[in-house]
Formats: sequence, C-alpha cells, structure tokens
Amino acid sequence: MSARTEPDAAATAEAAWRDPKRYLWLMGLVIPSFPFIGWGLVRATGSGLFWWTGVLVLYAVFPVIDHLVGKDSANAPESALAWLEQDRYYRWCTFLYLPVQYAGLVVGCWLLTRGGLALPDRVGLTITLGGVAGIGINTAHELGHKKESVERWLSRIALAQTCYGHFFIEHNRGHHVRVATFEDPASARLGESFWRFLPRTVLGSLTSAWRLEAARLRRTGASPWSPRNDILSAWAMSLALFAALTAAFGPGVLPYLAAQAVFGFCLLEVINYTEHYGLLRQRTESGRYERCAPRHSWNSDNVASNIFLYHLQRHSDHHANPTRRYQALRCFEDAPELPTGYAGMIVLAYFPPLWRRVMDPRVLAHYDGDITRANIQPSKRRAVLARYGAAA
Repeated sequence: MSARTEPDAAATAEAAWRDPKRYLWLMGLVIPSFPFIGWGLVRATGSGLFWWTGVLVLYAVFPVIDHLVGKDSANAPESALAWLEQDRYYRWCTFLYLPVQYAGLVVGCWLLTRGGLALPDRVGLTITLGGVAGIGINTAHELGHKKESVERWLSRIALAQTCYGHFFIEHNRGHHVRVATFEDPASARLGESFWRFLPRTVLGSLTSAWRLEAARLRRTGASPWSPRNDILSAWAMSLALFAALTAAFGPGVLPYLAAQAVFGFCLLEVINYTEHYGLLRQRTESGRYERCAPRHSWNSDNVASNIFLYHLQRHSDHHANPTRRYQALRCFEDAPELPTGYAGMIVLAYFPPLWRRVMDPRVLAHYDGDITRANIQPSKRRAVLARYGAAA
C-alpha cells in the first residue's frame, strides 16, 4: 500500500481531534468593537461612563472573567498540529481585527470632533481607542512573525495607529535574540518597577530597531535614510494615517490621536514587563547565553485572556517556535506560571509594592532560592541580595 499523503494525514487528525476553542477565537473581535459597544451603551443608558468601556473591560471585567473561567492547560495532539497550522480560518480571525480596529478609529475621531462630548467623555473615548490600538499591537505581533508577505504587511498596518512600526523590527530581530538577558530592553529586571521599565524599553527598543535596520541596509550598500528603511516606511504609514484623519476631521483631532497612540504602546509595554520579569538566561562556558527555553518566559493558561490575546500567554512556546501560529501554541509544565492572566497582572504592575509582593517570591522560588541567578536591576542588586541572604 502507498503511504498516506499529507492532506490525508491532516484529514485523519482533524477527524480524530477537534479544537474546543475554534469558534471562541472570534471573541477577539470584541476588543476592536469597544468604541461601538461604548457608544451603543451611552445611547441606551444616557451615561457617559461607557465612553470608558476600554478601561472598564480591560482593567476590571477581564480580570474577573479570568478568575471565574479559570485555566485550560490542554495541548493539541502532535498529530493535529500540521492541520491546525494549515487551517486558514484561524488567520481570518486575526485578519478581521484590522477592519474593525480602523472602523472604530474613524468613528471615534468623528465622535471626538463633532462636539457635544464633555471633557471626561472625550478622555474616556480616547483611552478606549488607545486600548484597541494597544491590543492591536498584539495582533500585529501574531501577523508579523509569519512568512507570508500579506500577513507581514497587515502587521505594519495594525501598528500604524500607535506609531510603533519599529516594533516590527526590534521584536523579531532584537527581542527574540536577546530575550531574558540584561541587554534586552524588553525584558524587565527583578526590582525594576514598571514606571522605571517604561522609558527604558521605549527608548531602548527604538534605538535598537534603528541600529538593526541600519546594519541591514549597510550590508546591502544602502543608506539608513533610504526608502528601503522599514522603520521609515512604517512611520510614513502612521504619518499618512494621521494626515488623512486630520484632513477628514480637522486639526483638533491630533491631540486625541497622539494620546491614544501613547496609551496604546504603553499597554503593550506593560505586557512586555510581565512576560520576562526577573528571568535570566545563564552564560555557558563559551561565554554565550544559553538557548532560550520555556523557563525564560512567564506563562498563563487563563482561558479568557488567552482567547482575547491569541494565546500570547503561552509565551514559552512562542519563543521556542516564533513562526508557530497562535492556535497551535502549547503549554509547558516547566514554564513558570503567573498567578493570573495578563489582564490581572497589568493592574498589579501599575502598583510596584503589590507587584513585588506577588512576583518577587515567585522569581525566588523559580530559581530554587538562589536569587543570584535572576536578572536583577543594578541599582537594586545590593538590596535584593541582602533581602534574600545572598552574597553580593
């Protein structure tokens, strides 16, 4: 008998196993719908509170849902991974985020500039738009790791709203190389508060992206200031977007566009802060860092956050297999586990004393009591070592 072809094997795997989350992934479209949901609730209730839908849902509703729904650590069987990767339905779940995201942005700009909204309402709507844009960076993250050119272009489009197009360069060619090392601007250090991490990662990621892109262009004999610079082209997309919205709604829309962009990329960075806090790859005898392993990323299998973030919380498998599609990412038993999903962790991150109380003991436990193996903030190193009885 002849061997079964790949399509036959995929069909057999599909028949034997069904993805229980298959249609739940469409719930990711709830997030870009925030401006429409908020507007509808304001019209239905007359309460301006719902212009703050993004804040209410991201920081209050989602953490509660994470707690109530709980975790799911089940992995797809190995035999089904190829089928999962090939099923284009999952790609459309991410593709659809973008038109809803930009429809919400246009409607939001119209609402902000037509008059009739009080200042607190305009602030709430602006932050809601920023929340959509910030989670949109996660969608861009999923798309930007893929090999198909259409997905990589869609990634850049998703990033245009936050003016964070350099993320496409730094994350793929910088962060994934230096993750969980002292040199990585996107890996938070033990004892480093989010508020200290934020300027370090924003500026560090920008300068790193520019150096990486400039080096790439020099290898081809091109100038960093040429149109072939992917950072400049990404910023040009943001400039074109903002110019079009200004032409449509007037210059009064610019402060709101700037504010939502800042809130959006700060939302990304607080998630970055959570993902590798205190974790450090050790150096080998050759002086090089050890290979990135599941133990170098914090994970969470809280179902709700994973559905809305396209399995971003299965971060260890993502770093081991960057091109693997979100629906096929696996849970590793030896990966350190967060006490709750990202939705709850970003709230903790805003309050450094609470964050340290929850996370520092977990870092210590992860390293079996040897805190010297952690990635420690230099200015806090002496204090951290003294607290845990380690030699300086």
